[in-house]
Amino acid sequence: MSHGARVIRTGVSSGGPADPPPVTVASSSAGSDVELMDGGYFRSCAGMLKVAQMILLLIGFISVNNSPWTDYSAYSFFQIVTMCDLVMIFFFYIMHIFRVYRNLTCVSWPLAEFLHYLIGTILLLIGSIVAAARSYNITGLVAGATFGFLATILCIISMWSSYKVSCITQSSSK
Repeated sequence: MSHGARVIRTGVSSGGPADPPPVTVASSSAGSDVELMDGGYFRSCAGMLKVAQMILLLIGFISVNNSPWTDYSAYSFFQIVTMCDLVMIFFFYIMHIFRVYRNLTCVSWPLAEFLHYLIGTILLLIGSIVAAARSYNITGLVAGATFGFLATILCIISMWSSYKVSCITQSSSK
């Protein structure tokens, strides 16, 4: 990385005489380290996948919450699992956006996120199966179970991509 002055050349779009190129001085710290938020994570595949998971879990929770229940234990379990999963996905989303993982190096964040997805996906799958079995064709409960299954599929995709990235990173470092 060069630490001297550098010139950035720009072209003129209207065809008139070009102004002298602006001269900028590079600072000693990189611009990406100074930024508070990681704007690229919003548009990344992992970021959009987390947002889709949170939306599906929220819709599933609201669908079940606003429906008449026939089995209290099945749907309370489904609601607890969806809210816990939603909160944890939101936590990891915020952690990635604000780059908290760079400051807290004592935790293996890829492993923590993988374990969250593993446990959360299993519990969400169980909750969705139980919710679907006890829905008794009540549309809100069926919709909640359906959104639970869709969120489970997205969690499996996130878990697979997290595992794949971890394996590639470990095998390429040798």
